[in-house]
Amino acid sequence: MTRIAVIGAGITGVTTASSLMDRGYDVTLFDRNRYAAMQTSFANGGQLSASNAETWNRWATVFKGMKWMMIRGAPLLVNPKPSWHKYSWMAEFVAAIPQYRANTVETTRMAIAARGLLTEKAERHGFDFDCENRGILHIYTNKAEFNHATEVNNLLAEGGLERRAVAPEEVRQIEPAISGDFYGGYYTESDFTGDIHRYTTGLAKSIEAGGAVLRFGTDVDALQVDKNEVRLTWSRNNESQTEIFDAIVVCAGVESRSLAALLGDRVNVYPVKGYSITVRLDDEESQSAAPWISLLDDEAKVVTSRLGKDRFRIAGTAEFNGYNLDIRDDRIRPLVKWCERFFPGVSTEHSVPWAGLRPMMPNMMPKVGQGARDRVFYNTGHGHLGWTLSAVTAEIVAEKIAGSRIINTLKGVTFSTSSPLKAQRAV
Repeated sequence: MTRIAVIGAGITGVTTASSLMDRGYDVTLFDRNRYAAMQTSFANGGQLSASNAETWNRWATVFKGMKWMMIRGAPLLVNPKPSWHKYSWMAEFVAAIPQYRANTVETTRMAIAARGLLTEKAERHGFDFDCENRGILHIYTNKAEFNHATEVNNLLAEGGLERRAVAPEEVRQIEPAISGDFYGGYYTESDFTGDIHRYTTGLAKSIEAGGAVLRFGTDVDALQVDKNEVRLTWSRNNESQTEIFDAIVVCAGVESRSLAALLGDRVNVYPVKGYSITVRLDDEESQSAAPWISLLDDEAKVVTSRLGKDRFRIAGTAEFNGYNLDIRDDRIRPLVKWCERFFPGVSTEHSVPWAGLRPMMPNMMPKVGQGARDRVFYNTGHGHLGWTLSAVTAEIVAEKIAGSRIINTLKGVTFSTSSPLKAQRAV
């Protein structure tokens, strides 16, 4: 059987492992943590949002970043300390501005395709992830932001998304718990939310039961690739071992850049830090006062998800500060204040803060496909849309592996061409 190593057990790594197993591959999944989904896939905003597919490559983003640079609680914060990686990444970000429209449309299409794939996996593998199919409501408190959303709506529609404008009174009809004055909103009924950590760990347990080897708590120490094989050396608790694989898929989030360099590729992901709080809804008053509809405040760059009866997730901000996971109070406080502003009946006494590093490519498009060498593949760099896009990019990279010239020379696996979800071993 064809053996494939997948590095990284976040949402993209675990969905990739699952999609490869669907095609009959023998999969070994590596992660430095003891469990799946312990880094960026631990406590994100929860939205599966084709309506948030707009890429950030606009001059307006650049100007806002410059304006907010000295405001510690701003939605976008850049540490001005010199860094070649950061400033070269930003130069490539600016260079990708001409692709803003095309990339937004393409991201929308991928996000729509991912929906059915993601829910199909959960149903087939039989786990719950606090999914709420109630849509996502974008809210706007001023005319300028609403007008930009109207322009974005044309791009989302070109990608196949149905999203409709709503008046201030309808904002409150869709989510009666919300307080405040609004200029308007946009509602996407087909978007939904869920707990990324529960999904990833549920799928990881299922694929392990189905035969995947999970090597957690391991460090990948060396990678060697030649025309015949991939040699991967890993260590755990002073134990070191080298295994032979037929191919490797790098799904390692912000660590993908350094692993790619070992494999002769340049994958220029930058760690863009995001924050969240999980508000414990311990009393009936807070449970009643918290929204069930998922919200996105475009001006504040805040998203929310209701994760079951007793949890309310609020996430946002983007911080360019290198590989730094410190949880800063001045970045958490705006999330708490946002909750108190729009949902004053919710007690924020028990709010659990978290920070994660989003692996972001300069053009805001994930790196999915083959590297410079025949046996090396990537599924990484999803930025703030890893949860949204993971199921479809897992299928894309699995299809590329199935169609690889080198992999097709190996014996023992045949593939159905009728559906990307159907594959069987040769008899």
